[in-house]
Amino acid sequence: MSTPSPAVRDTTTMLRRNLLHARRYPSLTLNLLLTPIMLLLLFVYVFGDTMSAGLGGGGRADYLAYLLPGLLLMTIGSTTIGTAVSVSTDMSEGIIARFRTMAIHRGSVLTGHVIGSVLQAVLSVVLVGAVGVAIGFRAPQATALEWLAAFGLLVLFATALTWIAVGMGLVSPNAEAASNNAMPLIFLPLISSTFVPVAQMPGWFQPIAQYQPFTPAVETLRGLLLGTEIGHNGWLALAWCLALTVLGHLWSKKVFNRDPR
Repeated sequence: MSTPSPAVRDTTTMLRRNLLHARRYPSLTLNLLLTPIMLLLLFVYVFGDTMSAGLGGGGRADYLAYLLPGLLLMTIGSTTIGTAVSVSTDMSEGIIARFRTMAIHRGSVLTGHVIGSVLQAVLSVVLVGAVGVAIGFRAPQATALEWLAAFGLLVLFATALTWIAVGMGLVSPNAEAASNNAMPLIFLPLISSTFVPVAQMPGWFQPIAQYQPFTPAVETLRGLLLGTEIGHNGWLALAWCLALTVLGHLWSKKVFNRDPR
Protein backbone atom coordinates (compact mmCIF):
# COMPACT_ATOMS: atom_id res chain seq x y z
CA MET A 1 0.00 0.00 0.00
CA SER A 2 1.38 3.39 -1.01
CA THR A 3 1.81 6.03 1.68
CA PRO A 4 0.31 9.51 1.20
CA SER A 5 2.60 12.29 0.06
CA PRO A 6 3.94 14.73 2.68
CA ALA A 7 1.66 17.46 1.32
CA VAL A 8 -1.47 15.30 1.69
CA ARG A 9 -0.42 14.00 5.11
CA ASP A 10 0.38 17.46 6.49
CA THR A 11 -2.76 18.99 5.00
CA THR A 12 -4.86 16.28 6.64
CA THR A 13 -3.17 17.02 9.97
CA MET A 14 -3.84 20.75 9.65
CA LEU A 15 -7.43 20.09 8.62
CA ARG A 16 -7.96 17.94 11.70
CA ARG A 17 -6.43 20.66 13.88
CA ASN A 18 -8.73 23.35 12.46
CA LEU A 19 -11.85 21.19 12.81
CA LEU A 20 -10.97 20.37 16.42
CA HIS A 21 -10.38 24.07 17.09
CA ALA A 22 -13.79 24.93 15.60
CA ARG A 23 -15.45 22.24 17.72
CA ARG A 24 -13.88 23.56 20.91
CA TYR A 25 -14.83 27.17 20.15
CA PRO A 26 -18.20 27.00 18.37
CA SER A 27 -19.46 30.40 19.52
CA LEU A 28 -17.99 32.33 16.56
CA THR A 29 -19.50 29.97 13.99
CA LEU A 30 -22.86 29.98 15.76
CA ASN A 31 -22.93 33.77 15.98
CA LEU A 32 -22.18 34.14 12.28
CA LEU A 33 -24.72 31.43 11.41
CA LEU A 34 -27.48 33.15 13.37
CA THR A 35 -27.33 36.24 11.13
CA PRO A 36 -28.71 34.61 7.93
CA ILE A 37 -31.22 32.54 9.93
CA MET A 38 -32.55 35.65 11.67
CA LEU A 39 -32.71 37.52 8.35
CA LEU A 40 -34.56 34.60 6.79
CA LEU A 41 -37.18 34.54 9.55
CA LEU A 42 -37.42 38.34 9.67
CA PHE A 43 -37.95 38.89 5.96
CA VAL A 44 -40.33 35.95 5.54
CA TYR A 45 -42.57 36.48 8.55
CA VAL A 46 -42.35 40.26 9.03
CA PHE A 47 -41.79 41.62 5.52
CA GLY A 48 -42.80 38.62 3.42
CA ASP A 49 -46.27 39.76 2.35
CA THR A 50 -45.08 43.28 1.56
CA MET A 51 -41.94 42.19 -0.29
CA SER A 52 -43.86 39.59 -2.32
CA ALA A 53 -46.12 42.35 -3.69
CA GLY A 54 -43.15 43.65 -5.66
CA LEU A 55 -42.67 40.18 -7.14
CA GLY A 56 -46.21 39.88 -8.44
CA GLY A 57 -47.92 38.76 -5.25
CA GLY A 58 -48.12 35.25 -3.89
CA GLY A 59 -47.46 35.99 -0.26
CA ARG A 60 -44.80 34.68 2.05
CA ALA A 61 -44.36 31.33 0.29
CA ASP A 62 -43.31 32.98 -2.98
CA TYR A 63 -40.98 35.40 -1.23
CA LEU A 64 -39.41 32.54 0.74
CA ALA A 65 -38.68 30.76 -2.56
CA TYR A 66 -37.14 33.95 -3.94
CA LEU A 67 -35.14 34.74 -0.79
CA LEU A 68 -33.61 31.44 0.28
CA PRO A 69 -31.07 30.95 -2.58
CA GLY A 70 -29.54 34.34 -1.78
CA LEU A 71 -29.53 33.63 1.95
CA LEU A 72 -27.61 30.40 1.32
CA LEU A 73 -24.85 32.37 -0.38
CA MET A 74 -24.98 35.00 2.34
CA THR A 75 -24.45 32.18 4.85
CA ILE A 76 -21.20 31.31 3.09
CA GLY A 77 -20.06 34.93 3.32
CA SER A 78 -20.87 35.01 7.02
CA THR A 79 -19.08 31.75 7.75
CA THR A 80 -15.87 32.78 6.01
CA ILE A 81 -15.50 35.75 8.36
CA GLY A 82 -14.67 33.15 11.00
CA THR A 83 -11.89 31.94 8.70
CA ALA A 84 -10.32 35.40 8.55
CA VAL A 85 -10.48 35.66 12.34
CA SER A 86 -9.01 32.17 12.81
CA VAL A 87 -6.10 32.78 10.43
CA SER A 88 -5.33 36.16 12.01
CA THR A 89 -5.41 34.61 15.49
CA ASP A 90 -2.95 31.91 14.43
CA MET A 91 -0.63 34.54 13.02
CA SER A 92 -0.76 36.86 16.03
CA GLU A 93 -0.44 34.12 18.65
CA GLY A 94 2.71 32.69 17.09
CA ILE A 95 1.55 29.20 16.15
CA ILE A 96 2.31 29.91 12.49
CA ALA A 97 5.85 30.91 13.43
CA ARG A 98 6.15 27.56 15.19
CA PHE A 99 4.89 25.73 12.11
CA ARG A 100 7.53 27.49 10.00
CA THR A 101 10.27 25.86 12.06
CA MET A 102 8.82 22.37 11.68
CA ALA A 103 9.45 19.93 8.85
CA ILE A 104 5.98 20.23 7.35
CA HIS A 105 4.73 21.18 3.92
CA ARG A 106 4.33 24.98 3.98
CA GLY A 107 1.19 25.01 1.85
CA SER A 108 -0.58 22.60 4.18
CA VAL A 109 -1.11 25.31 6.81
CA LEU A 110 -3.28 27.44 4.52
CA THR A 111 -4.86 24.52 2.68
CA GLY A 112 -5.96 22.99 5.98
CA HIS A 113 -7.68 26.27 6.88
CA VAL A 114 -9.40 26.45 3.49
CA ILE A 115 -10.70 22.88 3.46
CA GLY A 116 -11.91 23.15 7.04
CA SER A 117 -13.67 26.43 6.33
CA VAL A 118 -15.35 25.08 3.20
CA LEU A 119 -16.64 22.08 5.16
CA GLN A 120 -18.02 24.40 7.85
CA ALA A 121 -19.60 26.64 5.21
CA VAL A 122 -21.31 23.67 3.54
CA LEU A 123 -22.61 22.47 6.91
CA SER A 124 -23.90 25.98 7.66
CA VAL A 125 -25.65 26.09 4.28
CA VAL A 126 -27.30 22.74 5.02
CA LEU A 127 -28.54 24.05 8.38
CA VAL A 128 -29.95 27.27 6.91
CA GLY A 129 -31.48 25.29 4.06
CA ALA A 130 -33.09 22.95 6.58
CA VAL A 131 -34.64 25.95 8.33
CA GLY A 132 -35.95 27.14 4.97
CA VAL A 133 -37.48 23.75 4.20
CA ALA A 134 -39.00 23.62 7.68
CA ILE A 135 -40.83 26.91 7.13
CA GLY A 136 -42.08 25.97 3.66
CA PHE A 137 -39.39 26.20 0.94
CA ARG A 138 -39.95 23.74 -1.91
CA ALA A 139 -38.24 23.24 -5.27
CA PRO A 140 -40.42 20.56 -6.89
CA GLN A 141 -39.27 21.32 -10.44
CA ALA A 142 -35.55 20.92 -9.72
CA THR A 143 -34.07 17.69 -11.07
CA ALA A 144 -31.37 15.66 -9.37
CA LEU A 145 -28.81 17.09 -11.83
CA GLU A 146 -29.89 20.64 -11.01
CA TRP A 147 -29.62 19.96 -7.26
CA LEU A 148 -26.12 18.58 -7.87
CA ALA A 149 -25.17 21.65 -9.92
CA ALA A 150 -26.54 23.92 -7.19
CA PHE A 151 -24.46 22.11 -4.58
CA GLY A 152 -21.38 22.36 -6.79
CA LEU A 153 -21.90 26.10 -7.18
CA LEU A 154 -22.18 26.53 -3.41
CA VAL A 155 -18.92 24.62 -2.88
CA LEU A 156 -17.12 26.65 -5.56
CA PHE A 157 -18.40 29.91 -4.09
CA ALA A 158 -17.37 28.83 -0.59
CA THR A 159 -13.87 27.97 -1.85
CA ALA A 160 -13.51 31.33 -3.58
CA LEU A 161 -14.63 33.40 -0.59
CA THR A 162 -12.56 31.29 1.79
CA TRP A 163 -9.32 32.01 -0.06
CA ILE A 164 -10.17 35.72 0.00
CA ALA A 165 -10.90 35.48 3.74
CA VAL A 166 -7.57 33.72 4.34
CA GLY A 167 -5.77 36.60 2.64
CA MET A 168 -7.69 39.09 4.76
CA GLY A 169 -6.74 37.20 7.89
CA LEU A 170 -3.07 37.14 6.93
CA VAL A 171 -2.84 40.89 6.42
CA SER A 172 -4.80 41.76 9.58
CA PRO A 173 -2.80 42.55 12.73
CA ASN A 174 -5.36 40.99 15.07
CA ALA A 175 -8.69 39.16 15.16
CA GLU A 176 -10.74 42.35 15.52
CA ALA A 177 -9.17 43.87 12.41
CA ALA A 178 -9.70 40.60 10.52
CA SER A 179 -13.39 40.64 11.40
CA ASN A 180 -13.72 44.24 10.20
CA ASN A 181 -11.75 43.63 7.01
CA ALA A 182 -13.99 40.68 6.11
CA MET A 183 -17.25 42.63 6.58
CA PRO A 184 -17.72 43.13 2.80
CA LEU A 185 -18.43 39.39 2.60
CA ILE A 186 -21.63 40.11 4.54
CA PHE A 187 -22.29 43.58 3.08
CA LEU A 188 -22.17 42.60 -0.61
CA PRO A 189 -25.19 40.22 -0.40
CA LEU A 190 -27.24 43.11 0.99
CA ILE A 191 -26.71 45.07 -2.24
CA SER A 192 -27.27 42.11 -4.57
CA SER A 193 -30.48 40.53 -5.86
CA THR A 194 -30.84 38.51 -2.65
CA PHE A 195 -33.75 40.56 -1.29
CA VAL A 196 -35.17 42.39 -4.31
CA PRO A 197 -34.70 42.12 -8.09
CA VAL A 198 -32.00 44.31 -9.58
CA ALA A 199 -34.57 45.83 -11.97
CA GLN A 200 -36.37 47.38 -8.99
CA MET A 201 -33.26 49.20 -7.76
CA PRO A 202 -32.38 52.79 -8.77
CA GLY A 203 -31.02 52.94 -12.31
CA TRP A 204 -27.61 54.32 -11.32
CA PHE A 205 -27.18 51.51 -8.79
CA GLN A 206 -28.22 48.58 -10.97
CA PRO A 207 -24.79 48.00 -12.63
CA ILE A 208 -23.16 47.86 -9.18
CA ALA A 209 -25.64 45.26 -7.98
CA GLN A 210 -25.68 43.30 -11.24
CA TYR A 211 -21.97 42.71 -11.75
CA GLN A 212 -20.69 42.13 -8.23
CA PRO A 213 -19.91 38.47 -7.32
CA PHE A 214 -23.09 37.65 -5.41
CA THR A 215 -25.83 38.60 -7.88
CA PRO A 216 -24.77 36.23 -10.72
CA ALA A 217 -24.34 33.41 -8.19
CA VAL A 218 -27.74 34.15 -6.60
CA GLU A 219 -29.52 34.22 -9.97
CA THR A 220 -27.79 31.00 -11.09
CA LEU A 221 -28.72 29.20 -7.87
CA ARG A 222 -32.26 30.56 -8.10
CA GLY A 223 -32.55 29.35 -11.67
CA LEU A 224 -31.29 25.86 -10.82
CA LEU A 225 -33.68 25.41 -7.90
CA LEU A 226 -36.74 27.35 -9.11
CA GLY A 227 -36.49 27.10 -12.89
CA THR A 228 -36.12 30.86 -13.47
CA GLU A 229 -34.05 32.29 -16.32
CA ILE A 230 -30.29 31.99 -15.75
CA GLY A 231 -29.03 33.60 -18.95
CA HIS A 232 -25.43 34.77 -18.78
CA ASN A 233 -25.39 34.65 -14.98
CA GLY A 234 -24.13 31.07 -14.95
CA TRP A 235 -20.94 31.98 -16.80
CA LEU A 236 -20.48 35.12 -14.72
CA ALA A 237 -20.86 33.13 -11.49
CA LEU A 238 -18.27 30.57 -12.61
CA ALA A 239 -15.91 33.34 -13.76
CA TRP A 240 -16.21 35.11 -10.39
CA CYS A 241 -15.58 31.86 -8.51
CA LEU A 242 -12.48 31.02 -10.52
CA ALA A 243 -11.12 34.58 -10.45
CA LEU A 244 -11.60 35.00 -6.70
CA THR A 245 -10.10 31.56 -6.01
CA VAL A 246 -6.97 32.28 -8.05
CA LEU A 247 -6.66 35.81 -6.66
CA GLY A 248 -7.15 34.68 -3.06
CA HIS A 249 -4.74 31.78 -3.41
CA LEU A 250 -1.94 33.85 -4.96
CA TRP A 251 -2.48 36.69 -2.47
CA SER A 252 -2.52 34.37 0.53
CA LYS A 253 0.53 32.44 -0.64
CA LYS A 254 2.50 35.63 -1.25
CA VAL A 255 1.66 37.14 2.15
CA PHE A 256 2.21 33.87 4.00
CA ASN A 257 5.65 33.30 2.46
CA ARG A 258 6.92 36.78 3.28
CA ASP A 259 5.22 37.46 6.64
CA PRO A 260 7.79 37.11 9.47
CA ARG A 261 5.23 36.97 12.30
